[in-house]
Amino acid sequence: MVENLEEKELEYSEDDLKIINEGLVKIEFPEFDKVSSDAPVFYNPRMEFNRDTSILAIQAFQKILNHNVDICDVFGGSGIRGVRYKKEIDNIGDVSVNDISSLANEFTKINADLNNVDINIYQKEASVMLRNHRGEFDIIDIDPFGTPSYFVDSAGYSIKRNSLLCLTATDTSALCGTYKEPCIRKYNAKPFKSEYCHENGIRILAGFAALTLAKYKKYITVLMSHSSEHYMRMYLYIKKGSRATDESLKNIGYMAHCKNCLHHEPIYGLASNIPENCPICGGKLTIAGPMWLGEIQNKEFIQEMISISDDKELNTKDDVLKLLNTCYSEAETPVGFYDIHVICRNLKVSAPKLDKILDTLKNNGYIAVRTHFSPLGIRTDASIEDIKNIILELLKE
Repeated sequence: MVENLEEKELEYSEDDLKIINEGLVKIEFPEFDKVSSDAPVFYNPRMEFNRDTSILAIQAFQKILNHNVDICDVFGGSGIRGVRYKKEIDNIGDVSVNDISSLANEFTKINADLNNVDINIYQKEASVMLRNHRGEFDIIDIDPFGTPSYFVDSAGYSIKRNSLLCLTATDTSALCGTYKEPCIRKYNAKPFKSEYCHENGIRILAGFAALTLAKYKKYITVLMSHSSEHYMRMYLYIKKGSRATDESLKNIGYMAHCKNCLHHEPIYGLASNIPENCPICGGKLTIAGPMWLGEIQNKEFIQEMISISDDKELNTKDDVLKLLNTCYSEAETPVGFYDIHVICRNLKVSAPKLDKILDTLKNNGYIAVRTHFSPLGIRTDASIEDIKNIILELLKE
């Protein structure tokens, strides 16, 4: 079915067309000079990892609901995401693909036919699409070129209870604190550029979604999230209820960071008293937020994704499994992490091997796991003083 699909002569030549294989599908698209928001339709090979992970997440969520799910890909582009969802997710329901570009919609139609799948195609502005189809979709996927913040309110209005909201943000420079004003403007939160700024960015995005959906008495559970290359991605389980929403918002708060000694701590509550000075060294604390301080990985959900991967043909499967296994180990661990090289620079010493630090922390009874956010990062409930003492002791050996 095609709704509001305008007939127009496509402005490309046959020589510009390219066909690629990804997953179980073939996709045809006009090849432009570079991938950018100026191109109405393009194929970004760097996002294959994102799409592979999404297929596992949606299949896992379908098992939670125990029925077929209807999906809306709000920014369809060439249609590759929607076509792959329809082709590769078992027992999928209706897949709807929307894009404001008539050229993008034309290629979604071409690619649906090329892969012999039936997809509903819409040509609407994203927020209009969501608001005009309130309560129709079990899964809403918002993967724009840039920030998803403009569309989260419409998603909150549209999405029904017991649904999945998939969000991608490529404006990581704002979320991570390189450009503070855009983050404040788009996400109503102050970022801070630190060694764990990508985690802060994920938490700012989740916090923005939680606060935006709360006005509709809807609340989030973060099933899985990750920061990879140039983007952040999260899968939010949306439920409804005023009391549960109020309880969920207790996960909103701030991260306090001391530049002097590197101590950091979460401060729960949207209107909490925020200390000015570090409890360890007395230095001035830098505050980021508001942000989500609840779990950003769900063990059971991620384990289901890992199990499902056995039956899926994914080109990036090894990389996806590496990510999922690390995210699984990160679940139920403290907020934030420590970068060992940053700590060693602070101490003005060379860095011991990361595995030795991990083992020593564990032997001393602390939580100590790696993080996907940084190859040099450690998640632990040890204090910054304890970590520094362990590093100095290891260097004596």
